[in-house]
Amino acid sequence: MNYKSVYFIGIGGIGMSNLARYFMSQGISVAGYDRVETPLTKALTAEGAQIHYEDRVQLVPAEFLAKERTLIVYTPAVPASHSELQYFRQNDFTVMKRAQVLGEITKTSDAVCVAGTHGKTTVSSMIAHLLRQSEVDCNAFLGGILKNYGTNLLLSDKSRITVVEADEYDRSFHWLQPWIAIITSADPDHLDIYGTPEAYRESFEHFTSLIRKNGYLILKKNISVTPRVDESVKVFTYSESEGDFHAENIRIGGGEIIFDFVSSDNRITDIQLGAPVKVNIENAVAAIAAAALSGVKPDEIRVAMKTFGGAKRRFDFQLKTPEIVFIDDYAHHPQELAASIRSIRQLYPDRKVTGVFQPHLYSRTRDFADDFAQSLSLLDDVILLDIYPAREEPIPGITSRIIFDKIRSKEKTLLKKAELLNFLKDKDMEVLVTLGAGDIEQLLPEIKQLLEKRFIGK
Repeated sequence: MNYKSVYFIGIGGIGMSNLARYFMSQGISVAGYDRVETPLTKALTAEGAQIHYEDRVQLVPAEFLAKERTLIVYTPAVPASHSELQYFRQNDFTVMKRAQVLGEITKTSDAVCVAGTHGKTTVSSMIAHLLRQSEVDCNAFLGGILKNYGTNLLLSDKSRITVVEADEYDRSFHWLQPWIAIITSADPDHLDIYGTPEAYRESFEHFTSLIRKNGYLILKKNISVTPRVDESVKVFTYSESEGDFHAENIRIGGGEIIFDFVSSDNRITDIQLGAPVKVNIENAVAAIAAAALSGVKPDEIRVAMKTFGGAKRRFDFQLKTPEIVFIDDYAHHPQELAASIRSIRQLYPDRKVTGVFQPHLYSRTRDFADDFAQSLSLLDDVILLDIYPAREEPIPGITSRIIFDKIRSKEKTLLKKAELLNFLKDKDMEVLVTLGAGDIEQLLPEIKQLLEKRFIGK
């Protein structure tokens, strides 16, 4: 792609921002639009991007209005009615989805692509860290900010490997051409796009057909996905306790998790998780399998797993003291919520767990209200906020109330996001977790400050 400038519509998205950073690293001018200013857009501005927050073509910098030299990249979350997007289309600019651009970039490399309803950010981040800390090295376009590096983009001048989080929303991952593909889960989601659980699963099966000849598929054992791979592609299964790749001799205690990684021809003993959450045993098995196939040595794997700090908003400890524990997690699907809450229960079996959940999307709330209520009922105390609409218009009759009424926890409260901080001031808490994929993260600094003042006296 031979462009002098790239304009992003929705530049503040986690996936869009790593592409923006990639183009800036290549010396290409970058500008873009987003709805609101966030820490991520502020960081991009500091790195050289020109960003505005009103949907007005007049605000697009002049150099980005020359269609011969400018590529337009947009996220599917932007509505077709967006006036800037309409302008660029009507005036015959080259307009591409983010996933198309990522697909073009990965065509010239060995792409390690991680797909799944949940787990893909953590697994792809682990793989990137394992490769980065080894002689193999990698490039990586990730769906979270890695704490080890403070970014969602890693670049290498010596490695052919590119690690990619393969997003199933709007069938985006169908633009990719994997060398190694991993599927962590295929629990139905995005039914506003797919319509049925069967169509959702079929999109993962089509994804497996895109793996190049002599490539690899690492598939979660017992997942309801039937591979459609070329006969030259090697298919492996994994899980925590069984499959071609699995863990044995698991030891959990004292805030640490240690296990042995086992494959048909190898055992790597005493792997310690740097992010010691039980669900990460299975995530690590998938990541280590991909790293081993990529040529990372056992000793390199052992050292790197111990130093993996995790991705922001993925079971992210904000405070950990004897008086109060505060965790933030991106979980926004019922299965993710249940896994996150169960992990907290295992870490703190004798403490009261309070959860704040902000539902993400009207359609997801409508489609999974019963499942959300069941997962949230694993909490001792539930604080449920209004739905974060993201790209959607309201759906009549769909509010957080349809989840709230079915929650069985002894304590439960329905609040507006603006009421949360005041509500927490006098709340009886031992472990607090904030959950959701919306804008709840904007409150994290204030919640942390409030808890420090209340419980630690800072």
